[in-house]
This record gives sequence, structure tokens and C-alpha cells, in this order.
Amino acid sequence: MWESNNESAVMSARKGSRAASTLPVRVPPGAARALARLARHVEHALDPLELSLPQYRVLSLLGDGSSASSALAARLAVSPPSVTAVVDGLVARGLVERQADPSDRRRLTLLLTTSGATLLRAAEAAVDARLGEVAEHLEDPSSAAAAIEALQQWNHALDAFREHKRAASPDK
Repeated sequence: MWESNNESAVMSARKGSRAASTLPVRVPPGAARALARLARHVEHALDPLELSLPQYRVLSLLGDGSSASSALAARLAVSPPSVTAVVDGLVARGLVERQADPSDRRRLTLLLTTSGATLLRAAEAAVDARLGEVAEHLEDPSSAAAAIEALQQWNHALDAFREHKRAASPDK
């Protein structure tokens, strides 16, 4: 029952249908626990690189392109001071640099340095290896591709949810 409801909701969300917001999707506690446990495996993979999960998230977003702290905060669903604290640590390690925006000197743009890009690639490889080890223990190894696709769908849903909340916010 959950799978068919979930599939319908995911398909509606992918099509941009408003039906996704009205169709109740119940996520069993085991699924939420699995996400928390997977996050812990990501943290373990990052430990040897001396990289925290919040730092990894910031590096990953900056790997997609430069950004202002406020934009990063919105994408990460955290407060701007939280991002500033994480970025300060990354700047101190030479992984991120702040550059003044030529059109607005009050605004700083965050950029991944060469060292930051190198560490991000190493982190992605470490996470891939760790989650690959976990995936080897799936009850049905042929379902690994479907499990990864499901995580990608959650990623898209999180982006769509953030955009929906931003658009609905009175202080856009």
C-alpha cells in the first residue's frame, strides 16, 4: 500500500502536479530511521578526511557553482549564521574563499578553491565507497539501482519542497 501511494506521489511531484501536495504520503518509521542511519555512514566516510557532514554539504553545493551565504543557507534550509560558521572553518582550511561581488561590494561570493574541489572529489569517492559497501548487503542486490534512484527522487523532492516554501513565503 505504501509503495503504490509513494509511487503516485513521486510521479505527481516529478510532473509538477499539485496532486503531490494533496495526496497523503506516509513514510514508515523504518524509512526515516534508514535515512538517519545512512547519514551516519556518510559521516563515517568523511571522518578520515576531517570533514563534517555540514562542511560536506556546503562543499557539494559550492561544487555546483559559486554562491552567496544567504543563498547557501536557503538551499541547506539552515540559518545564515549557521552557514557562516561552517564557511569560516572551510575558509580557514583554504577550501573556500570569499570574493567581493563586483556589482555590490557589500556582498561576498563563496567559491570553492582548488584544494576544496580536490577534497570534494575525495569525499564523494569515500561516500560512494562506503554506501557501496552497505548496498552490497541489500536483500536483493539487483534492487541497488532502484534504491539509488529513490534517493535521487528524494533529492528532487527536497529541492521542489524548498522552492515551494520559498515561493509561498511572504518575505521572498
